[in-house]
Amino acid sequence: MQKYNISRSNSFYAIGLSYKKADADIRGRFSLDDTSKLALINEAKENDVESLVVTSTCNRTEIYGFAQHPFQLIQLLCNNTSGTVEEFQKVAYIYKNNDAIAHMFRVGSGLDSQILGDFEIISQLKTSARISKKHGLLNNFTERLVNAVIQASKRIKTETEISSGATSVSFASVQYIFNTVEDIKNKNILLFGTGKIGRNTCENLVKHTKNEHITLINRTKDKAEQIAGKFNLVVKDYSNLQEEISKSDILIVATGAQRPTVDKEIIQSKKPLLILDLSIPKNVNANVESLENVSLVHLDDLSKITDKTLEDRKKHIPFAEAIIEEVKAEFNDWLETRKFAPTIKALKNKLQDFASSELETQRKKNADFNEAQAEAISKNIIQKITNHFAHHLKDDAVSTDESLELIKKVFQLETKTHV
Repeated sequence: MQKYNISRSNSFYAIGLSYKKADADIRGRFSLDDTSKLALINEAKENDVESLVVTSTCNRTEIYGFAQHPFQLIQLLCNNTSGTVEEFQKVAYIYKNNDAIAHMFRVGSGLDSQILGDFEIISQLKTSARISKKHGLLNNFTERLVNAVIQASKRIKTETEISSGATSVSFASVQYIFNTVEDIKNKNILLFGTGKIGRNTCENLVKHTKNEHITLINRTKDKAEQIAGKFNLVVKDYSNLQEEISKSDILIVATGAQRPTVDKEIIQSKKPLLILDLSIPKNVNANVESLENVSLVHLDDLSKITDKTLEDRKKHIPFAEAIIEEVKAEFNDWLETRKFAPTIKALKNKLQDFASSELETQRKKNADFNEAQAEAISKNIIQKITNHFAHHLKDDAVSTDESLELIKKVFQLETKTHV
C-alpha cells in the first residue's frame, strides 16, 4: 500500500476468525469486550500501528489494519484475549490488500453473516471506526473504506430483498421458539440481558408472539426499564434472577459477559425449561444440560435454521454482489488517485512559487498594479494546470508511473508521501 501514499506499512490486512471454522467456545476465547478493545487500541498505538479497526460480535472477531506483517495484528488480538496464537492459526483467516478490502465489503454487506442478510455487523463497524478515529488510529484510507462499505450496505438493504424480513440471531431465536413451543403466547418468558441482541430479541418477542408474560432482568436495572417502558413489560431486580427462572418456561440469555452467568445451581424448578443462549462467550454453563427438565440451545444451533425466506434471499446475492463491485470500483478509483496526490500537491506548490515570484516582480515594476486581480488570475491558471495533469494521470491509456517521473523531473519536484 506504500505506492498509494497512504501508509508507512507495506500492506492492509484483515485478520480474524468466524463461525465458519471457529465454534462458539473458540470464538468466546477471542471475543473482545469494550475494555479489552480499548486495551488493544492502546497497545496498537504504543507499537506505532498507524490505522486499525476492531470488531467483535457473536459471529466473528476481526482486526482490519496496516502492518508490515499480519503477525503484528494477530499478536495484538492474542495479547488482549484468552486465545493463543496456536489456536488462532487453526481457525483463522488472513486477507491482504485487495482481498482484505473485498472481505470487509462482504462482511459489512451481510453476505458473510451467519444468517444471510444480517446487517447487525455494520453498526459495530461504524462504532469501531469512530472509536479508532477518536484515538488517532484511523487514516484516510481506512475511513474512506469503511464509509464505502456503509454505502454498499445501505444500497443492498434498500435495492435488494436480501434482508427481507428479520434476519438476525434474535429473530432466529424467536423463530425457534415458535417451531418448538406450543401455546407460546401463554408461556412465561424471561429475558436476561438487555444489550443490543437482548433488545432486538425483546422487540421480536413482543411483535411476533403477542405474549404478555415477558419479564426483563439486567444487571443495570435502568437499562431494562427503558426497554420495558417501550413495550409495557415487567422488570425485576437482578437479585430476583433465581426466583424468576423458577417461574419461567423459556429463558433467553443475552448478557454479554466474559464468563457464564447462569448455571445449574440457580435452576431450582423441575418443570420443563427451554434456555436459549445468544451470547459469545457462552453465558450459560454447559452443566445445565445435566438437568433432565432443561433444554439448552446455543446461537450456533439457531443459525443453522433455514427456511424458505432464507432460501429466497439467496436469489438476491448476485444483485448484492453487483452493488458491491460498483461501490468498490469507486473506492479503487479514489485509491488510484492517491498514487499521484503528493506529486500533484508538489506541482501546485511549485506553480504557486512561480506565481508569487512573478507577482513580486510585477508589483515592483507597475505602480498601479492590481494585486487582487493578478492573484485571482494566477490562482485560476494554477488550478487549471494541476487539473489537467490530474486528468492525464487518471487516463488508463497512459503509464501513471512514467508520467509521474516525467512531471517530477521537468518541474524538479520533491514529494512527501503518506498524505
